[in-house]
Amino acid sequence: MNMSQSNHKIIKIALVDDHILLRDALASVIDRFDNCQVIALAGHGNEFIGLLQKGTFPDLVLLDLEMPELDGYETAKYMRANYPQIHVLVLTMYDSELAMIRFLQTGVRGFLKKDIHPSELKLAIETTMNSGYYYSGHSTGKLVNLLKHGESNIPLVNAITLTESELRFLKLACTELTYREIAQKMKISPRTVDYFRDTLFAKLNVKSRVGLVLYAIKNGVIRLNY
Repeated sequence: MNMSQSNHKIIKIALVDDHILLRDALASVIDRFDNCQVIALAGHGNEFIGLLQKGTFPDLVLLDLEMPELDGYETAKYMRANYPQIHVLVLTMYDSELAMIRFLQTGVRGFLKKDIHPSELKLAIETTMNSGYYYSGHSTGKLVNLLKHGESNIPLVNAITLTESELRFLKLACTELTYREIAQKMKISPRTVDYFRDTLFAKLNVKSRVGLVLYAIKNGVIRLNY
């Protein structure tokens, strides 16, 4: 190790992914970063939890979303309850709003796609270690700003006036229900759900379902369990 490497702390990383070739390739990439070292590899959540219970403690874990035995979501919930000091970055092949909403509700504060460039992966690791938060894509700046400053409890009526139906739709949009399931829950047509969605996009100045969730968090419509 040269002097430039020894002047800063090495970030210890665990990789949890059932795709062995991808996991090993990712480990090779990360080990080439001057401030990172992969100390643990696991194929699913249960295997990783076993390593933790035996005393292997990374600073950060890169967690796959879809895995056998214990998937990324359930593993993240366990981590939040038992090892909250370990930072979690979720890796996925899918850019799914529902997946992001689901992970937001577990307290995971890092969400990025597997096809990112190594330089962005390095940035994601360093940013998560320094600030606790990293999200790639269009929601990055807004989400990081929101989480850094905490969830404001500004009453909704002080910001935007919503009808009871719009408010109910907003709360349901913050769950894992699809828009079709929301229509069934509210006993309205899918077309009416589209109307509520588009109306809220315009009223709240957002462009996606994730934007609706972030607005709901910031204005106290829903609360996250951090």
